[in-house]
This record gives sequence, C-alpha cells and structure tokens, in this order.
Amino acid sequence: MSNKVPLVASTNLNLWKLKTKKNMNVSDLKKTALIYWPVELAEKEKLSSIIPLLIRTQESFISILRIASKDPFSWITALDLCDELYPNLFLKHLCVLSDIGGENLKRFSSELSRDFYSKDFEFIFRDKIYQYQFVSLKNRATWNNKNLGLDGEGILKPCSLSQEIRDVIMLIMFGGLATSINVPDEIEEKCIIGAMIGNIRLLEEYIKHRYIWVSKITGGAKSNKMGQLAQEYIREKLKVYLPEWDFSRKSIPGISQNEGRTLTKFDIVGIPPHDRPPYWGIEVSFQFTTNSVVERKGKLARDRREILNRQHHKVAYVVDGAGNFDRSSFIQDLIDFSDCVVNFSENDLKRLAKTMEDSIKNEPQK
Repeated sequence: MSNKVPLVASTNLNLWKLKTKKNMNVSDLKKTALIYWPVELAEKEKLSSIIPLLIRTQESFISILRIASKDPFSWITALDLCDELYPNLFLKHLCVLSDIGGENLKRFSSELSRDFYSKDFEFIFRDKIYQYQFVSLKNRATWNNKNLGLDGEGILKPCSLSQEIRDVIMLIMFGGLATSINVPDEIEEKCIIGAMIGNIRLLEEYIKHRYIWVSKITGGAKSNKMGQLAQEYIREKLKVYLPEWDFSRKSIPGISQNEGRTLTKFDIVGIPPHDRPPYWGIEVSFQFTTNSVVERKGKLARDRREILNRQHHKVAYVVDGAGNFDRSSFIQDLIDFSDCVVNFSENDLKRLAKTMEDSIKNEPQK
C-alpha cells in the first residue's frame, strides 16, 4: 500500500484551476495565505530563541553575582535559593556574556584536561589565592552543550548542579584570574566576570551593555534559523505528498548563474522518481526574510526561470507571512517568473505537489 497522501484538495483547488498562472496576482495568493507561522513551526521557533529568557532572568542573574562577592564559591548557595534561575540557565548567561559556545567548551575540556588532571586550578580573587579542582576533567568528561543542558531543548529544562556545570561555571567566572601560564589566552581574554564581582556598578553596566550587543547580533542569526525551520517544514510536507521523490539535494546539475563557476543553490530541490528532468528548484520565504534577501531573489527570478526551463527543469516559490505581503512587487516578480507560486496553506502545498507530479507526466521522455 502506498504512503502517498491524496493530492485532491478541497474546493480551493478547483478555484485555482480556473485561474491560470498568467492572470494570477498577489491578492489571489494572499486570500488563502496563513500570514502567521503554522503552530508546529511556532513551537519549534520557541526552542530556537533563548535571548528573551535571558533578558527576563537578567536581574536574578545580577543578584546572584552581587552575593558572590563574599567569596568565589558563595554563588552556589545563592543559586540554590533562587527560584527563577537554575544551574544550566545561570551557566547560559555566563556563556552568552563571555561569548563562549559549545565548540569552545568542548575544546577547553580537551586542552585543560592535560594541565588540570593532576593539579588544581589556582586563581586570585579579591587579592586572595584560591584553588579549585576540576573534578569532571579528572574523570575525562567532555564539556558540550548537550551534557551541560545548554542546547535548544535542554535550556528549557532545569538541570541540577552537576559536576560538569559547576566546573564550567568556575572556569568562565574566574578563568581570567588564573595564575597558571598554561591557561589559553582565549580564557584569559573572555572569562572576566570574576574580575568585576565586588564592583556592582561596573558589573551591571557590563552585563546590560553586553545584552544590547548580543540582541543585535542575534537578530541575523534568528532570521537565518527561522529560514531553515521554514525550509524544513516545506520539505517535510512535500516528502509526505510525494514520497517517491528525492528532496535531499540543494543544487541541480548544470544549473549555474555565474557561467558555470558554481552550481546555483536552492532552498529545496525536488527530483522525480525516474531521476530525469524536470527537476524542481524550490525557494521558501516567510516573514523573517531580510530586505537584502528579498531584493536578491527578486532580481534573480527571471534569469533563474530561463536557465531552468532551457534545460527542461522548473522553479517554484513558497511565500507567506505579513512581511512578504507588504512587498507586493517582490511577490508579483515571483509569480511572473516562476512555474508555480504557492503559500504555506495545506491546500496550496498540495497544489504545488500536484503541479510537480503532473510535470513529469507532461514532459516528453527522451
């Protein structure tokens, strides 16, 4: 029995049959558009954005650092008494402020284990020398986002204060105060929070300015992440409707827009079961698409269709979102210079799948 989902949609599909692509316009596309993110995409997006959670718990984070001025270990008691912050979220604050990510931590655990397997970490805090034992390094642990509870799903689930989390917190807070000459320069330069503890004005100013900067630089990252989520959403839908097609590639052999130097990249490429033309190059755009991307895709649309059609391939666009429908000229360009344009609604995605399926029936076989 086939797993294929029937491509016969509701009466909306019949309405589309009456309207050819030639006289289709932006209003037609918008009538059935979702405008806002599908529920399942919105749920995934929550996991991709940590900045709002960090901003919301910023005051609690600062409060713990205030208390930590007594000695370099008093943050442990303060954190245990704080309901709003939990160990892995406290660590995430430190990682973001210090610009230290999972790859850095993984590398540190490898580099530092050689030096601190048999000796303690020594540092100076408020004119006193302290020693700390990185127990997890002695146990050959690897510091990474997953086992520290710092990945997308993990950060939303409170972790207990594991030895790995405790060790990484101590490194990020006091690594810049280390007396060892073997500590990497990157740790000395980035792990400077401990040097500001005790000077609350300096500490608050640094944290708040740092989060303003972080919010700005993560804007582009969020846009990129949301674009990837949207592409994956469409790919999964098409795989259900066209289970025999291959959607694993990003380019089509022989299709280039720079005289053959590189192949043209598409968000999704659909390859028919017989692995012969027409292949479908599919571009996906929702409301988080930046102006520069919009302008680039609009300018490339005409050339892209001509190059693809010349080799018996097709191009399609999946567009939706309030931001895109505010750029009507952009969407009209896509309508004019494509083989199919649809929105994110279920019926429209079925229409795209049906159009792709029909194209291999109509294409002359060589």
